This record gives sequence, structure tokens and C-alpha cells, in this order.
Amino acid sequence: PPPPAAMASPAVSPDSSSHEALSSVNSAPACSPTSDSENLSPDELELLAKLEEQNRLLEADSKSMRSMNGSRRNSGSSLVSSSSASSNLSHLEEDTWILWGRIVNEWDEWRKKKEKLLKELIRKGIPHHFRAIVWQLLCSATDMPVKNQYSELLKMSSPCEKLIRRDIARTYPEHEFFKGQDSLGQEVLFNVMKAYSLVDREVGYCQGSAFIVGLLLMQMPEEEAFCVFVRLMQEYRLRELFKPSMAELGLCIYQFEYMLQEQLPELNIHFRSQSFLTSMYASSWFLTLFLTTFPLPVATRVFDIFMYEGLEIVFRVGMALLQFNQAELIQLDMEGMSQYFQKVIPHQFDSCPDKLILRAFQVKYNPKKMKR
Repeated sequence: PPPPAAMASPAVSPDSSSHEALSSVNSAPACSPTSDSENLSPDELELLAKLEEQNRLLEADSKSMRSMNGSRRNSGSSLVSSSSASSNLSHLEEDTWILWGRIVNEWDEWRKKKEKLLKELIRKGIPHHFRAIVWQLLCSATDMPVKNQYSELLKMSSPCEKLIRRDIARTYPEHEFFKGQDSLGQEVLFNVMKAYSLVDREVGYCQGSAFIVGLLLMQMPEEEAFCVFVRLMQEYRLRELFKPSMAELGLCIYQFEYMLQEQLPELNIHFRSQSFLTSMYASSWFLTLFLTTFPLPVATRVFDIFMYEGLEIVFRVGMALLQFNQAELIQLDMEGMSQYFQKVIPHQFDSCPDKLILRAFQVKYNPKKMKR
């Protein structure tokens, strides 16, 4: 099973409702304090209380957000609503930065004794300057023997090279780092994909995985990205997803359909009546962990959590999106729904990724049932 849960991105500008300046916190309100809290210092307990308070505010706000979903989006809302709000935000950001510095230095202790706060902070978003190191720590990729083989692997040739070259130009085509054939991004992306195809001959190269590697390369050097990718493939079910038979993807779609049938029966019936198959919209969610669905600031937040909590977050976010959009989707035919998934759904949470994460952790998810 994947290691415990991970967190998300830099504090994203909240939208203009008054209390939202503090919105950089979200997580399951349901987490009951565990014995964990005995190991927290008074300031850490205070931070945890602040985080939980923010969740409550966000939750209240997202209930009101549904009704004004359309109107607010283009209101040109300012970054933060008032000067007092922005000073609050910067204090929280500053506290968060100092805290993350401490977490990285005392990693083993946090991982063992302060799990609840760590999980909560990850769900709030890992500040981007800490992402590279925290992602490596989360998947235990910091000293892997395979790192020493990396330069040797690059000297070899792989049967997948043509395929990899073909797809690389289609990976983050809008992102500066990957623009143009001679860009540094395309070069290092090719290297990591090629090296992986040589250490894992059975999977070789699988389309879609380049988006994951591309995201890693935006945060860290290629050898480190290679190690993290190897870990993700081995320990997080990704290798199963990317095997040629794609049987694991079929399983994820089957599990997701079960949740849909159980939690949104009307929407499920509508999808069926329109022959709108789950695989049509959800396959890319699992294969690229929403990196091809949402803009990077939102997708990276989901990825933070994936690094700590594994694939469960994909099910949660997927269900949250369907719940949020059920009323609109039920009105549309197959063509309309396809358009809606491509054009509307990706940008609904741009101004406040926290709300998406919060909704995701309100989704019912029963690991035992899913296993069964």
C-alpha cells in the first residue's frame, strides 16, 4: 500500500469572500484527534486548531458558493479582500514556512509521531519551495541505489525511444519549460522516460506517465525525479495502472463506478441512458492524476495528497466533481457532457483549490469495501 498521505501547493490566492483570506487550510473535518496530539508543542496545537477553524469557514462558504457559482467567477475578485485579511494570510504563510522547515529537518519524528498534523498540512498544500524535498521524503526516494545507475542508463538505447520522442512534444505544450524541441524540459523528460523504460522492461514506456514525470521535473533535477518516479511506479499502484494490459485501470474504473452507483444513483442512470461510459471521462484522472484535467496549481495540490495518501485521493476528487456538477450534467446529452467535462469542470476551482480538497474529503470512501 502507498505510504501515508501527502500535501499540496503554495498558498493560492483566495477569492474575495471576506473570511477566505485564511483559506489556505483544508481537510476532513472528521479526523478525530489521535494520540498524536500528545506529541505536539503548544504552537503546533494552535496551528492545528487554526487549520480546523479554516476548514469550518471554508465548508460554510462552499455551501453558499454553489448557488452563486456562475456569478462569482468573473467578478474580477481581488487577490485578498482587505488589508487586515492579507496580514493574516501572510502571518499564516510565514508560520507555515517556518513549520515546514522544521518538518523537513525532523522528518522521521514527524512521520512517526505527528502524523495527524502532517496529513492536515499536506492537504493544505506543501509550500512550493519545499515540494522537491518533501515529495522525495514522502516516497522514501532520498537515497536509492538506482540513482547511481542513472547516467549509465542514459548511455544505453531503448526500444521505446521513438515513441517517447513522439509524445514529449504533447506533454505540457503550454509550459515554458517544455516549449520547443530544444527546450531543456523536453531533453530531461526524454532522459527520465528512457531510463525508466530500461529498468522496467515489462512496462517500458506508457503514454500519460510523461505528465507525472514532467511535474516532478518542474520541482527537482532529473536524477531525483527519476528516483521518485521509480518509487511511484513500484509503491503506489502506478506500475499496475501502466502495464500493457491496463487491467488495473479497469479495476479502478470498476471501483469508481461502484461509488457512483451507490452515491449518485440518478447521475449514474443518466450516464447509462446516454451511453456515457465512466472510462470516457475518468481514465485520464487515474492515469495522469488530474494533471491533464486541472491547471497546474490545482493539480499539484491533488498530487501533494497523492504522495502521502495514494490513489484514494483520485476517487475522492472524482466523486467530488460529479457531486458538484450533478444538476448540470443531468440536463445534458452525451455530446454536451463531453464538452462540459473538457471545458467547464477543469476551471471550477481555479480561484480556490482548497474548496475542491475540502469537498473531496467529505466524500464517503470505504477502503474495505473498495478492496472487496
